Amino acid sequence: MGVSVLIAAAEGGIIGDGRTGANLALGVGLLGLVIGWLAVARTGGRTGSARTGGRSAIAVGAVGTGLAVLHLVTSSGGPGTGNGLVGAIVAVPLGLGGVFLGRRALTRFRRADQPAG
Repeated sequence: MGVSVLIAAAEGGIIGDGRTGANLALGVGLLGLVIGWLAVARTGGRTGSARTGGRSAIAVGAVGTGLAVLHLVTSSGGPGTGNGLVGAIVAVPLGLGGVFLGRRALTRFRRADQPAG
């Protein structure tokens, strides 16, 4: 049931107009970006939370990107028609940024975890 709800929301079919899916993708993508940024900030302290945050940022960013792409594929009309096309276009780099920052946090965590010498 959860996946079908996300697909329906990405298509704008649950509530409101066609912008619902784009707003959902924007929110999830932005959340992935924030989690990734926090994970990168935590790698300096060499804590395990940086690894968890990095993995979470990758997952949440990928979901945000997937929702945005799904909305782009299923939306009709062009920019300015009120279907959320521009919001979905903006959500793609936000989600990818979350994936990138999550990967960066994991890479930095692994380097800090290795013994020197």
